[in-house]
Amino acid sequence: MPPKTAAIPHIGRKIEKLRTIKGIKQDVLAAQIGISQSALSKIEQNAIVDEEKLKLIADALEMNVEAIKSFDEHAFVNLINNIHSNNFDNNSIAFVYQFNPVEKISELYERLLESEQQKVKMLEDILKSQSNKQES
Repeated sequence: MPPKTAAIPHIGRKIEKLRTIKGIKQDVLAAQIGISQSALSKIEQNAIVDEEKLKLIADALEMNVEAIKSFDEHAFVNLINNIHSNNFDNNSIAFVYQFNPVEKISELYERLLESEQQKVKMLEDILKSQSNKQES
């Protein structure tokens, strides 16, 4: 019998799974790290990923490189199943909703900033129209 060789972890697949779990589309992640969507697709198909690219991807996914390298899909599925089993009984349904407060604050800030930018544009338009009337 030939000796068993250790399976090489497929980093590209791990990146793809983590990206999917986080709900990030391929084109969005690609844009965040400054590459094309097709380049990211190729990275996700490769077992080995350049350390520099892996660091960029880890930062974009808000993880560290070691978390990506050590990610185990089967352990993750087991964890989800255990959470599901522990949170549900025969007659009730429990929903676990987690949110990131920093993300919510950031979302609120972006909406407020957009609103202020719209107000500034509107005031600029009013000033332009008034100056045009005065010149006439």
